[in-house]
Amino acid sequence: MNKYLAEMIGTFALVLFGCGSAVVSGVSLAWAGATGGPAGIGLLGIALAFGLSVVVMAYAIGGISGCHINPAITIAMLVAKKISVGDAVGYIIGQLIGALIAAGVLMCIQKGMPGFSMGEWALGSNGWGPGYGHEYSTGAAFITEAVLTFMFLFVIFATTSKLGNSTMAGLAIGLTLVLIHLVAIPITGTSVNPARSFGPALLAGGKALEQLWLFIVAPIVGGIAAALVWMGLFEPKPQSNY
Repeated sequence: MNKYLAEMIGTFALVLFGCGSAVVSGVSLAWAGATGGPAGIGLLGIALAFGLSVVVMAYAIGGISGCHINPAITIAMLVAKKISVGDAVGYIIGQLIGALIAAGVLMCIQKGMPGFSMGEWALGSNGWGPGYGHEYSTGAAFITEAVLTFMFLFVIFATTSKLGNSTMAGLAIGLTLVLIHLVAIPITGTSVNPARSFGPALLAGGKALEQLWLFIVAPIVGGIAAALVWMGLFEPKPQSNY
């Protein structure tokens, strides 16, 4: 149970700090649900907030649960036979609950701002198409989320394997997430994490909830592909004594 609670707390932190940086301190973008006002930390600042959240939580709860804080990671680890089915279910439930609580806290905070309106894609929700970011197509959004999740999981498998430097894994994984956000924020707001998308979309409703399916399916597809590639081509094989 401690593992599942750790995943809940870790995902809570990721959504609160990451989406919070976009909504409270970020630039005035449609995907952030902003209502105008001065520009804030900008794209780079938001990318760093998400990446640093992963770094911090990796060192905080990595020893407890491995710090997945992302259903796509948990499912990829399940495919790679690095986690049991029972633990995978517990992890994912914890992650979804943590993301939803974080989105609720963020909504409560935002309601304290004069003139706040939820609007479309509120609370840092992910999305695509007319009215969102640079209005990319569904196909572009799907490819972005699947490919970037693949790269994210490949780094995770590599840095946490016997071939990688496990002591630096948290930093490498967090920096990879920063790079992913620098590319994907104008396209989808960057998910690569179904839980991160689930919490804000469930409370925002509207188009954010209608488009949630892509941010569940595409990251899982990318994560499974990374697991299969890693196992097939890079996973260290047990050495025989003969």
